[in-house]
Amino acid sequence: MTRKYLVMAMRTPNFDAATIEPHRRFLDALLERGQLQESGKFTDGSGGAYVILAESLDAAREIAFTDPVHTSGSSELTVYEWEIAVSA
Repeated sequence: MTRKYLVMAMRTPNFDAATIEPHRRFLDALLERGQLQESGKFTDGSGGAYVILAESLDAAREIAFTDPVHTSGSSELTVYEWEIAVSA
């Protein structure tokens, strides 16, 4: 069963703006594969979040931890299984 996972990507002191474009390509690839539901940045510049679809928390972490903002050390990622209570 596919579940939703919220990925919080918070910028580290080592943030490098050069990782933004590879990060966007990473998200585009997830979207093309049907694994990305939504994504966005925080307006205060501290990072962003995205919702991925996966079979398990381990699978979601495996996907998220290949994100270039993570592999470069530019952002710290935390992945949560997200049970939606209310949706429009």
